This record gives sequence, structure tokens and C-alpha cells, in this order.
Amino acid sequence: MGIEIFYFLIFPGLLFSGIMGGFISWVDRKITARVQFRQGPPLLQPLYDFVKLFAKETIIPSNGSITTFILAPLFALFGATISAVFILLPVLGVETGFTAGIIVILYLLNIPAISYIIGALASGNPLAAVGASREMKLILSYELPLILVLISVIIKSGMAIRFSDIVTYQLTHGAFIGSLSGIMGFVTILMCIQAKMGLVPFDMAEGEGEICDGIIIEFSGSILAIFKLTKYIMFLALPAFVSGLFFGGLSLSGINILWSILKVFAVVLLITLIRNTNPRVRIEQAMKFFWLWMNLIAVICVILAVLGI
Repeated sequence: MGIEIFYFLIFPGLLFSGIMGGFISWVDRKITARVQFRQGPPLLQPLYDFVKLFAKETIIPSNGSITTFILAPLFALFGATISAVFILLPVLGVETGFTAGIIVILYLLNIPAISYIIGALASGNPLAAVGASREMKLILSYELPLILVLISVIIKSGMAIRFSDIVTYQLTHGAFIGSLSGIMGFVTILMCIQAKMGLVPFDMAEGEGEICDGIIIEFSGSILAIFKLTKYIMFLALPAFVSGLFFGGLSLSGINILWSILKVFAVVLLITLIRNTNPRVRIEQAMKFFWLWMNLIAVICVILAVLGI
């Protein structure tokens, strides 16, 4: 029990993922600033943001469900943390019984988004309800192509379901990104995680200029800080998940540390460039994009994986 608690709270769970995710968030903001010809924030800005929010007063809406409203960020943080544990342990090659299949990881990665929806609906704010509605539609849009990509990865890895087995398979047979189906799957999952993290062009659930932050409009103080910490953790967990699925995982030994950093940085760089070179789309445009084009690419990806291409 002690080692499981260590994995969850210290490494690679809450503490490690929160710190590294905050650093990746800083990298994202720094790249964004450079693209816009600005200086960008200092290195510790994510920490300052979290501490500043955590120290502020938490205002609870009077016409909502107080218990659900407060618990929603905690469920989001739990989902992100346990996802990071199940992703990072096999990706880093840590041998332990604390492992899971990619289907379990897929379910766990949905907990933060579902928690956002529950918290928004519990606030009783109509703008938050609009944001929650958009988030639900977005989940229904990107989940199918994401599942299809995971099916193609399972096929390419010899029908392996456990994430650790998929990573190990690539160490002996080569990274999946080196194949045509791997490239197509990588492009598809990159757009899916863009939507899962609520980044431009798929940030319509918050829509600052339209619905005043939407799903998080009523959150403040410490519970908003918890949501921010959740996003930090997802900023590490999702790129690491992609690295494990297509780049053969990460390593903390010798020169491989630099190579591992470059893998994660490459995914973060692409995510950042996508959100800085595209305008926000409407929810119906996002649904059409995923249901038509991403599903089409994902289906082709599955077919190519079956053919061994």
C-alpha cells in the first residue's frame, strides 16, 4: 500500500506531474509569446498563478448544488493524477504491478472533462450550462476517432492491450511513428488531445469572448486553482501518452533523458503551434471536423494497420 501511495502522491503522480506539467505549461506560454513577438512569463509564473488563486477567497454560487460544485474539481484532479500514474509508469519503463490497459487509461482521461461538465451544471449559471453543453458535444465528437486510433495501435502491437506491452513492443520492433498508419494515427490523436485539453481551436466550452469562460465562469479561489493544477497534470500526461503510443516511450537513463525530453517537447510544440495559428471554431464545425475528417483518417489508419503498413 505504501508504494502505491508514493506513486499517486509523489512520483509519478500528483507532485511530479504537477511540477513538470507546470513547466510544460510555461513552455507553451513562452512559445506562444515568441510567436506573438512578446517576451513571455518568467519560469515560475505557473507556480505564482496557482498560489495566487489558492490564496484567494472561494465564492460559492447561491443557486447551485454546493457539494457537487466543490467536489467536481477534486474528482478532476483525481482523474488527471491517476491517469498520469498509469501513463508515466510504463512510459518511463518502471516495472511495477501498478499498471493498466489503454482502455482503462482512456476512461480515466475522461474524468477531468466530465468533472468540468458536472461542476458547471452544479453552479446554476446559464453561461456555464452552455459551456457544459459544448463540452459534452465535443467529447462525443473526438472520442470515436481516438478509440479508432487506439485500435490501430493495438493491432500494430500484436493485439497487446496493456500500455506497458505496447511500449515494450516498440522498443524491439521500432516506433509506430515510422509507418504510414502510425503517422496518420499520430495526426489524429494530436487533434483529439487538442480538443481534450480545451485548447484553440477547440476551446469553445470556455469561449472567453462569447460565454465569459463558460464551464469555469463560477469557479474561483482554491477550487479554480485545483482545476488549473489538473490542466498542468494533463499537459504532461497527454504528451507522454502520445509518446508511449507512437514514439516508443521515454527513458530517464543517460543520453536517453535528452531524447525523451525532445519527444515530449515535439508534441507540446505542435500543440502550441496549432493553437496559435488557428482561430476558435464553432461547436458544429468541431463536430463535423471530428465526425467526418478525423474519423475518416482514423478508419484508414485501422485498415493500414491491419495490412501492416
